[in-house]
Amino acid sequence: MLDADFFHRWMTRTAASVDREAAHLTELDSAIGDADHGSNLQRGFTAVSAALDKEPPQTPGAVLMLAGRQLISTVGGASGPLYGTLLRRTGKELGDAPTVTVEELARALGAGVAAVAQLGGAQAGDKTMLDALLPAAEALGTSFEAARDAARAGALATVPMQARKGRASYLGERSIGHQDPGATSAALLIAALAATDGAAGGDA
Repeated sequence: MLDADFFHRWMTRTAASVDREAAHLTELDSAIGDADHGSNLQRGFTAVSAALDKEPPQTPGAVLMLAGRQLISTVGGASGPLYGTLLRRTGKELGDAPTVTVEELARALGAGVAAVAQLGGAQAGDKTMLDALLPAAEALGTSFEAARDAARAGALATVPMQARKGRASYLGERSIGHQDPGATSAALLIAALAATDGAAGGDA
């Protein structure tokens, strides 16, 4: 069973991953976006960590709801609303339960991903964060590691795609050959989840 502390550690670990990879995310975004994806997410997840440490929520759902609100209020561009929607909807689906199962998290994450798709009007193959999130949510029912691997593969699969949504879509065929920064950061989020699960006996 996964409790509020597990979700708190997931968000903290995500913040550390984003902080470590911020320059890489911005480098990817400089090729097909506004060159601010890394710095925007870094600011957002730093705010998430601070908010969770200040007053730790008592349920998994509340942790994700708070994280989502922080991202929406602190992250510029499209990333804030998209990531905020992902976490808030996932948290809402988890409800007020003090602990949740992996299966319940998988269903809730699926609802969160669907909300992102609706908000952004995107689908698989559009070269967005959904190319990592959709396979990850589906694989999470198998294991955290399967979700991590699916997200990473999904992010890599965006390289040969032509962007059909977001800022990168304005480039047309010039967006081909570049890995999508949103899918890359989404893979970091799922990798942090898998690492949190694997860190029960120590840091992963």
